[in-house]
Amino acid sequence: MRAGNCYVFGAGEDFGDFPQPAPGDFVIAADGGYSRLEARGISADLIIGDFDSLDTPPQGDHVVRLPREKDHTDMLAAILVGLQQGFRRFHIYGGTGGRFDHTMANLQCLAFIAEAGARGFLYGADQVSTILKNGKISFPSEAVGLISAFAYTDIALGVTEQGLQYRLDAATMKNTYPRGVSNAFTGVPSTITVEEGMLLVIYPKGVAPLDEV
Repeated sequence: MRAGNCYVFGAGEDFGDFPQPAPGDFVIAADGGYSRLEARGISADLIIGDFDSLDTPPQGDHVVRLPREKDHTDMLAAILVGLQQGFRRFHIYGGTGGRFDHTMANLQCLAFIAEAGARGFLYGADQVSTILKNGKISFPSEAVGLISAFAYTDIALGVTEQGLQYRLDAATMKNTYPRGVSNAFTGVPSTITVEEGMLLVIYPKGVAPLDEV
């Protein structure tokens, strides 16, 4: 496992501000995400994609050009590189908005990351999405706003929500029933846990989990 964060930037809605990469972090531009980084004067360690959304494709040894007809999306191709590099924390910007199918594909990328034993965070305009697999996510007492948790696999077993407005104890959740929508932080430390299966957790942008993996 490699320390540090892997930041992946796509061509979806403008991701606004984000933490500046620290030494040891890895920055990947997925296709049109390159334009977003270039506009902000941010250098990418790797640029990957078929570049069908760019008038002038980038050049250089750190550029990987993919065919337009392929099994992987450009975003997933970028994530695969990050996993191969040994990263276990992925922060994805520019992966929501616009076409809903693109957003859905990037939610599936979060599940792919979780299957690999890592954790991914998909940043939208106002919310952050992450997927837990047989794990937990915790938040500090300062967290405010609404938080939702949905079964991503057919069934999620042993779902426990502590410190939130509505408590769950070892509950079973199904991906055909939206039981976990619109819970709320209450000013105390909180935790969501799933013992078996995957949970999609959505919380306000600006709230920082205590444990990212």
